[in-house]
Amino acid sequence: MAERRVLVGFMPETIVIDPGDQVEWISNAGNLKMEFDPARTPFGSNVFQAPPGVRLLSGPTKAGINPGSYRYKVWLNEVIIGQGEVIIRAK
Repeated sequence: MAERRVLVGFMPETIVIDPGDQVEWISNAGNLKMEFDPARTPFGSNVFQAPPGVRLLSGPTKAGINPGSYRYKVWLNEVIIGQGEVIIRAK
């Protein structure tokens, strides 16, 4: 399983992963929260949260997840600061 790192504040809008991979977000600027649509999350949860400086890991994609685009919102200290997209490649 591979990890793809996203540094908040220097965040790519889109990250591409393979099925079974996970995403890692990190920010030293404050409390971080990633929120996917609950009906369209590629991971085991639709909300991920961590305090400053702590690695926020999505965990691997769900088994049998369809390739495609999965959008999420980014919150820092309870203020929405942007959005991103995880693209799952076809094997």
